[in-house]
Amino acid sequence: MSADEARSASLIRSSLYNSVWRWHFYAGMIVIPFILVLAVTGAAYLFKPQVERWEERAFHGLPVASAVEPHVQVAAALAAFPGTRLSSYRLPDRTGDAAMIHLVTPDGRVACDAFVSPRGEVLGSMLPEARMMAWIKRLHGQLLLGKRGSWLVELVASWAIVLVLSGLYLWWPRRGGLAGVIWPRLLSGKRVFWRDLHAVTGFWISGLVLLLLATGLPWAGLWGGAFKAVRTELGWLKGPQTWTLGGEAPRLENSASHAMHNQAAPMRMVPTPPAVRTSIDDFVVKAKQEQLAFPVIVTPPDPAGTNGIFAWTVRSDAQNRPLQMTITYDAGTGREIAREGFADGHIADRIVGYGIAWHEGQLFGWLNQLIGVLTAIGLIVMAISGFILWRRRKPEHGLGAPPPAKFTERMGIVVAIALVLAAVLPLLAASLVVLWLFERLALPHLPRVAAWLGASRRGAPA
Repeated sequence: MSADEARSASLIRSSLYNSVWRWHFYAGMIVIPFILVLAVTGAAYLFKPQVERWEERAFHGLPVASAVEPHVQVAAALAAFPGTRLSSYRLPDRTGDAAMIHLVTPDGRVACDAFVSPRGEVLGSMLPEARMMAWIKRLHGQLLLGKRGSWLVELVASWAIVLVLSGLYLWWPRRGGLAGVIWPRLLSGKRVFWRDLHAVTGFWISGLVLLLLATGLPWAGLWGGAFKAVRTELGWLKGPQTWTLGGEAPRLENSASHAMHNQAAPMRMVPTPPAVRTSIDDFVVKAKQEQLAFPVIVTPPDPAGTNGIFAWTVRSDAQNRPLQMTITYDAGTGREIAREGFADGHIADRIVGYGIAWHEGQLFGWLNQLIGVLTAIGLIVMAISGFILWRRRKPEHGLGAPPPAKFTERMGIVVAIALVLAAVLPLLAASLVVLWLFERLALPHLPRVAAWLGASRRGAPA
């Protein structure tokens, strides 16, 4: 290779590197403030089972002598909260724990969760939405802003994917040696230390971060809605969706309509409620015999019936979704009429289910939680070190963004990757259009803003 060819190749590499660096910089400026919130709240939500058991600590370890039947517990809860009706009965997790009885108003609005001792004493109540983990979930998934907050979190997740992929390119070793690549150089000065801490941490957690982002997308309002539409169009839906979209909980039918997609026996249709020959006691006994994963919920027939079907449902709502199971019983005879487990769902739903269980830290116990916590700590380290790197190099009168690079043929790779990401991440595509319009239409009339953003040089897209 001649000297001119070597210089040209070096210039192309430098232009490509600066272009990716610029994308990485702006992606970081967009997501870092939110990453801190999402990492902290996500780490906390990993321990939902432990936190909720701690919240209910006053309702554990109760005397079981002279224990009453479930229907007596339900009657006590209804008497303590007049004007409500039974929505569901959660079996105690351990002997001596109170049963949790979910009560609603006649129009179906949530009233409270009442905790009734084995002896039938109402010990207290909680509002489901006022619980600690419910608040953390809303903060993590919606930033406490409702549906708009869900869109914002989805936008952040989309740009976080750009951040990770561009960061891996910048990290990619271009010289020999593993120092600064696999482990940080701790004794080479502050600048090198912070750079290595940022880059090396990013390398070690990048795969886990991409996995978290990918498994979180089915929950997102826009992406998840589009995914559901595609599944519907392709015939991939088998029963109602069991995960939220944009923070809105799915509607889980409390009758046999949920299980009709995978029936164990022909469904008996009845036009009116059958004569009462079964009670909640019968189905609590059946639920115990099944030994399902906690929490186990017993749900009575819909008072109005659902498509003319009156049935009791026993289901496991375990966060480890492969353990979930729904069993439906005829309300008149108590005969099992349907059974639907995780394995009965479509393969797309099963993949998403495994991903959600992983995302929530419940797929394989404490090790899953530990990996989740370490990933969250890594994200926090990256956010803080990235901020420090920016502050150390930021000029007094500018944002400190890398200068725009001249477009070269090799940058077509960057454009192609950006187009692929935009095609599968709709909010990323929309934000790129907005940024492009801002740069082309607004910045030429705002020279001071352009200079502060480091976009005053022309010839390449930011």
